[in-house]
Amino acid sequence: MVGRRRLGREFGWLWASYAVSAYGSGLGFGALPLIAVLVLHAGPAEVSVLSATGPAVGALIAVPLAPWVEFRRKRPVMIGMDLARFAAMATIPVAYAFGRLGFVHLLVVSAVVAAAKIAFNAASGAYLKALVRPDDLLVANARFESTNWSSIAVGPPLGGAAIGLLGPVTTVVADALSYLLSALGITAIRRREEAPRTTGKSPVRAGALLDGWRHIMSHPGLRPLYLNQMLVAGLIMATEPLLAVLLLRQLGFPPWQYALAFAAPCLGGLIGSRLAPRVVARFGRHRVFRTVGTLRAIWLIGLVLVRPGVVGLVTVIAVELAIIVNMSLYSPVLATYRLEHTPKHLVARTLTAWSIGQQASIAVLTALAGLLADITSPRTALTVAGLLILATPLLLPRQEQTSRHEPEPSRSHS
Repeated sequence: MVGRRRLGREFGWLWASYAVSAYGSGLGFGALPLIAVLVLHAGPAEVSVLSATGPAVGALIAVPLAPWVEFRRKRPVMIGMDLARFAAMATIPVAYAFGRLGFVHLLVVSAVVAAAKIAFNAASGAYLKALVRPDDLLVANARFESTNWSSIAVGPPLGGAAIGLLGPVTTVVADALSYLLSALGITAIRRREEAPRTTGKSPVRAGALLDGWRHIMSHPGLRPLYLNQMLVAGLIMATEPLLAVLLLRQLGFPPWQYALAFAAPCLGGLIGSRLAPRVVARFGRHRVFRTVGTLRAIWLIGLVLVRPGVVGLVTVIAVELAIIVNMSLYSPVLATYRLEHTPKHLVARTLTAWSIGQQASIAVLTALAGLLADITSPRTALTVAGLLILATPLLLPRQEQTSRHEPEPSRSHS
């Protein structure tokens, strides 16, 4: 079983640090769009701009960071990125307290946090590959995935209650402190880390910036998975600001119901992530990619049916539950495949390229969805997103693409 597999004390510290940060982010789930709506009285276009521009700028900032991360010890990079996110998020409650909080401020914080997150994830992925045995990668990724969904299940309802009782920036404070605690946890890892080897060339040369994309686009399995993931993630995330406006402003949902609509289905993430090792052992990765990859894309159109009251709340929960169960099963399998099929000297750049592409897709599709919602309505934009995502399974790889150099399925994870 996933929960019984021992991966070592160092992994325990890494996992605990991730958990603290994840639960802090769970409390602050959707905090910036929520502040924009409730404090700055932003409309659909502004909320979409906030959700799109910050990550897009953050992705641009992260491009030159990729080689820098690759050729440095990963633990100090992770600590530095946690501290950067703490400092950026901490400026929001300070500005709010002095009556100086503005829309541009939220954009800047969003960009800094997005860039730091990409760099942190690239460093942590490379660090994880060196920290655990290859046979344990899927188990480790499944634990991270399980923690992520459990944090979203618990965090938003508590965050919504905290906002109602203590004010709109309360969860931002909790999120900021979680990054500080995460940095302290990573500091506690005492395992000596080898210095990355360099080729003698400048790590920030133009070619080094593109090495991650070259690896992805030249790999027969990673290329279709990358293109599929960009579109699926972009279309799903594009619905978040649309639903915020639709549920909070047009349908009159209170903040705690809005949070519950996204938190309750995340319990399904515990199911999918814990099943991932056993499902792969029984059916193989290709069937997971094709079948589960398709199932996670077909439910989004159901959000068009949301209505006021209990029926609308149940509709959102049911749709999100179906999406999340499949996403949480698919994601650790994808993360493990990506690490296994990336050379050690390219891991950070490949993960950065992957994150940048995904963030750019989310930014572009969120902006387009917001523009469409502003011209028509949030419900119309949701309909378009739900129809477009139905075509994404066509991009999933064929068996010969993912089976090349693929290890035999093992039942050691079950």
